Order: sequence, then structure tokens, then C-alpha cells
Amino acid sequence: MKAAKPAKDNATSRWLSFRPEIKVVDCTIRDGGLMNNHHFEDKTVKLVYETCLAAGVDYMEIGYKSSRKGIKVGEHGDWKYCTEETIRRIVGDNKTTLKLCVMADAERCDYKEDILPKKDSVLDMIRVATYIHQIPTALDMVKDAHDKGYETTVNLMAASTIPDRELNDGLEMLAKSEAKAIYVVDSFGAFYSEQVHALVKKYLGYCKSSGKEVGVHMHNNMQLAFANTIDGIIEGANFLDATVAGLGRGAGNCPMELLLAFLHNPKYELRPVLDLVQNHIEPMRAKLLWGYDLPYLLTGMLNQHPRTAIKFKEAELKGEKGDILKFHDTVTDQE
Repeated sequence: MKAAKPAKDNATSRWLSFRPEIKVVDCTIRDGGLMNNHHFEDKTVKLVYETCLAAGVDYMEIGYKSSRKGIKVGEHGDWKYCTEETIRRIVGDNKTTLKLCVMADAERCDYKEDILPKKDSVLDMIRVATYIHQIPTALDMVKDAHDKGYETTVNLMAASTIPDRELNDGLEMLAKSEAKAIYVVDSFGAFYSEQVHALVKKYLGYCKSSGKEVGVHMHNNMQLAFANTIDGIIEGANFLDATVAGLGRGAGNCPMELLLAFLHNPKYELRPVLDLVQNHIEPMRAKLLWGYDLPYLLTGMLNQHPRTAIKFKEAELKGEKGDILKFHDTVTDQE
């Protein structure tokens, strides 16, 4: 008598499988540059690039395309502006499967001049970052980049602060654009699981009919960047942002090493990322001071921009001992 076959456990099957549509975007240099005014040495950028290649990451965001008008020489490093010459200094012609991208902030980029036609650039994708009131400019930026031959995405920032009706109107406009993906961005690290599920579902409602993907970009103020990224995956987000060791503004981002370990896709290799974390990125933490800490917890909890928490940490870096209780009372307006 044959033994009965065990019933197929669909939940287990889903847990152990992988979704080939998922794309991983490394934001280490771009988001991490917000902690050192983009003054990364070429050696560091090259190491991140080589690690992304070895790890099978799909895209590397190498920095910003920002306006160079009226800049103070030396205030920001090369990765604030990402000229073609600067990028090629690291990647040459990038004859690899790794796609390169930059972020261009709405109203802070001379995109018509500074973003070259794709045939003259080593870049593959332009990621437009916009607040809700800047969407008309963002749409023009997306069209300009698309017409020049690039893939494009839109990162709709500070989603936790947008009234629902305005968000619906904005998504309706963005869904008609040429963008490949529209991102749920937790700029302040304020989201909980339920909000991520609701927002990704909402974004997909606008994106699916026009063939667009949804992405997630999470910050770690409340130690939820990785968990919220998983929730985005579960709901159907296929573009995932992460950084090596979570390096990024303030509390940082979803750590790349956690994400690759979770995805189960055999194309991704964890070991090169661990090497980069141990030997190059973690040694920078004492100077750059990114990652979860109590001031970031408070601004995340209150759905506030982390600028006050960053100032608190910068003062500590200068040797000034901070008082977290006073900080709490200040940001919560308590006597």
C-alpha cells in the first residue's frame, strides 16, 4: 500500500520560492552620501560597484544629478552631481548586466542640460524624486529622460504626510506617465505594516492597468525598514531599494544583506555583500553615525523629518553629550 502524499502546503511553497520579477536597487552611495555630503572616495564607490556586480544586484544608484549653478566648490563631493566623466572614472563603459542609475530631485536638477541622451551616457535609468506638489515638474522630467532613451521611475516622497485625496490625484497623474515604476517612499521612517500594505495595494491599483511596477524605499527609524520591505513584497512591490549595512540618511535604510538573504533567488550572492560590510562599510559608522538610534525613533514615531535628530547626532560627533529626554520634550512640545 502506497503512502499517501502529504498535502501541498501553499504557504510553505510561497515562502521557499522566489519571484523572478523582483529587481533589487542598491542606493548605498546615493542615500549614504547624505551623511557625508557625498564625499565618498573613488575606492569606496568602486568597491560598492564591484560588490553589486558580484552579488547579482540589478541596479546601482551611484548618486544624484543636482544643479551645479551657484554651488560652493568643495561643499559637496562628486556624487552629488554625477557627471559622465565622474561615473566613467569608476565603471568605464560598464559592459556588465548591472544597470546604473541616478536620482534627480524635482526642482533641483537642470535635467534638460545635465542629463545627456542615453546614447552618450553610461547610465541606464533616471529616478525622479518628487513631493506631491512638484508632480507637474516630475512628469516633465520623466518625459525628458524617457525621450532621451532611459528607463525611469518616480519616488513619491514623504508619502506618510500626503492626504488621501491628494495622493489619489497624484497617482492618477503618475500612472499616465512614462515611468517604469512608482515608489512608496517612507521618507520619515514612520510606517507600520498596515500602512505599507494599504499603500502598495493603492499604488498597484493605479499602476497595473498602465503596466507599471510598484517599488518600496524604506527608512529604519523604528527598526522596521526590512520588515516593511517584506510587507511591500508580499503585497506585490517588485522594485526594492536597499543599502549595504543600511547606510543612508539618518536611521538608514533596509539593509541589503538582510534583503538578499530573504529573497531566496539563486541569482543573488550574499557573500560579497558581507565582505563589503565587514571590511569597508562598518568601519565608516563611527564617523558617519547612521543607523537606528533614539532620536531617530522619536522623529519616526512623530512622522517628522529627521533633520532635528541628525543635528542631535552631529552634536554628539563633536563631543557634546546629548540629553534624549530634553530632545523628546522638544520634539513633542512638552514642558
